[in-house]
Amino acid sequence: MIKFLLDYSVGVPIYRQIIDQIRFGIASGQLKLGEQLPTVRALAVELKVNLNTVSKAYKELEIKNILETQQGSGTFISKTEQVVLETEREDKLKEICLQFSSVAFNYGFSLDEIVRELKNIGSFKK
Repeated sequence: MIKFLLDYSVGVPIYRQIIDQIRFGIASGQLKLGEQLPTVRALAVELKVNLNTVSKAYKELEIKNILETQQGSGTFISKTEQVVLETEREDKLKEICLQFSSVAFNYGFSLDEIVRELKNIGSFKK
């Protein structure tokens, strides 16, 4: 199961953040095909958001056949393998880098300092 993290400062709607985190949780292997997700109510309580927000995210993912809801059993990651397109993956990385670099540059960090720190972080992951 993934830990959902919401960021109210980025201007991205909360339901969209939930959708993105589920999709990338699947792409990264943190969420497995057939895995059960929290109920709409449970996730709304956990994230402290309106039920309709979580419901909207789940419904949009159901329309795209990424999630399937079984009445009385819950909501599951679809067993039909969904692949995040390479272009979508690259677009997401650009978006993350843009947000990150904007904050870092506002704090006065140079590009060399940012690259050095990213390389340090990368060496801990291996």
